[in-house]
Amino acid sequence: MSTATLAPSSGPAPQRDDRYKWTVLSNTTLGVFMASLDSSIVLISLPAIFRGIKLDPLQPSNIGYLLWMLMGYLVVTAVLVVTFGRLGDMFGRVRMYNAGFAVFSLASLALSLCPWTGGKGAMWLIAWRVVQGVGGALLTANSAAILTDAFHARQRGFAIGVNVIAGMAGAFIGLVVGGILADVDWRAVFWINVPIGVFGTVWAYLKLKETGIRKAARIDWWGNITFGVGLVLILVGMTYGLQPAGGHSMGWTSPVVLAELIGGALILVLFCLIESRVEDPMFNLQLFKIRAFAAGNISGLLAAMGRGGLQFVLIIWLQGIWLPLHGYSFERTPLWAGIYMLPLTAGFLLAGPVCGWLSDRWGARLFTTGGMLLAAVSFALLMLLPVNFGFPVFGALLLLNGIGTGMFSAPNMTAIMNAAPPDERGAASGMRATFQNTGMVVSIGLFFSLMIVGLSASLPGAMASRLQANGVTHASAERIAHTPAVGSLFAAILGYNPMQKLLGAPGPNGGPSVLAQLSKHQAATITGKEFFPHLISGPFKDGLIIAFSAALVMCLIAAAASWARGSKYVHGDAAAPEDDGVGPFGAPLDEHAAPGEAPEPEEWVPA
Repeated sequence: MSTATLAPSSGPAPQRDDRYKWTVLSNTTLGVFMASLDSSIVLISLPAIFRGIKLDPLQPSNIGYLLWMLMGYLVVTAVLVVTFGRLGDMFGRVRMYNAGFAVFSLASLALSLCPWTGGKGAMWLIAWRVVQGVGGALLTANSAAILTDAFHARQRGFAIGVNVIAGMAGAFIGLVVGGILADVDWRAVFWINVPIGVFGTVWAYLKLKETGIRKAARIDWWGNITFGVGLVLILVGMTYGLQPAGGHSMGWTSPVVLAELIGGALILVLFCLIESRVEDPMFNLQLFKIRAFAAGNISGLLAAMGRGGLQFVLIIWLQGIWLPLHGYSFERTPLWAGIYMLPLTAGFLLAGPVCGWLSDRWGARLFTTGGMLLAAVSFALLMLLPVNFGFPVFGALLLLNGIGTGMFSAPNMTAIMNAAPPDERGAASGMRATFQNTGMVVSIGLFFSLMIVGLSASLPGAMASRLQANGVTHASAERIAHTPAVGSLFAAILGYNPMQKLLGAPGPNGGPSVLAQLSKHQAATITGKEFFPHLISGPFKDGLIIAFSAALVMCLIAAAASWARGSKYVHGDAAAPEDDGVGPFGAPLDEHAAPGEAPEPEEWVPA
């Protein structure tokens, strides 16, 4: 089939209309907000969800359920966004986006109606989270492309800034909303998406229209298969690498995990070879010859990894240590962890739209580079805080990190979309989302591993000495202290005190439990809300320094990649006759091409 570009099926592409573009902005912002809200609302609500389905998340055999509840949604979206973006280029971005709203809403309803408990209930939730990920991939793959079609190049930064920050704000607002809803009923965590999704689906179906360029092409089946299989193998390998195996605290040396990681990498190499040879590739590698596109995606991947690591470390820090030490019950820590992280959201909201608007005139380079440097400084300063910090300083550092991330995110996404040819915007948006979502999944594996390394080095000694100081025999303390550190890490994430479970199990040969051998005062101290946070705080600081050092390095590399993007670059998009020459808030429109980018024939001419 020919690869000639086609106008939308309804006729020539309509002129940009002010009322329509604001409809696009508001609807896509709702879609992105809903998809991102769901990722964090489940994270913060896991304790209530596991209690609701009567499943012990600290049971070693249940760790897999916990990991897939966290990572299943992100794995699916990371794998499918490029394919769905490409299909949007071929069959209509609005059509694919509308389907995403409908699928997401259906999956949310099914999640709230889980009919089982135990392992069957967990599998029901994981399966429908995967379906929900399909809906999320349809939404995120096409929303940026629809937005780019609707807005002129000199207004995209502002529009995408609003859209991106809504997505990021959703991720952190979900922490608060999840904490509130989990207190009411765990099913409400999923119910909240249903009315939003139904409203968004109907609104999108009635109001959105195809205004982008359609591209007739063959579906790249081999590219889709190799990309999906390769990425799934790597992400699944990372998931199981976090679980204890073969007497080790993690499973990275397991033959199965190594086979999945190496096999996935080899299949992705094969995917790149296929994409460089087929006529209509799903992943157009030629786009990476555009400096602004390549640099934007590399820096976006690294920024997503740093941001994902920050979110998980902060939840462990607040929910497992700081809040219990300040008198909060473990049942209330999910809600208050979300509230105490609001300065991070405030930073996004302050910096994102403003820097997106400013990048319309001045380009992304200064804002993205400066944002990553600011984020790196915040990671360095967070490492200097004591584990039991004073909140005003902690809140100020979260605000600083949020401002840095907001400065980076909207201008970077705008620069990526501006660099893509109009008929490749769906695929380009999918590639951008793949890098971002893959960065988030990789960050979970990476930062969990780094935290476990830090905990494994010092937690056994600290646990053994603290237990013996409270009446536990030397032999029992040593046995309990050498249980895998991943269990203590998950306990901190979920806001549990694992001591009741570790010391309440029957002793060797069916003898009395360790708790049964202690006095009431000793047992109450060990199972109280302060013993475990005090116990883990020192080893946690070791893991925190390792994790935040890695995040700092990622931010610095992302800053270097952002600087390498060059000056402002807009691909083949001059001011259209129907535009009034004025951007948001009266900013004059003015096009600049990146220096060193030689004009190429027809659509490859930079504006």
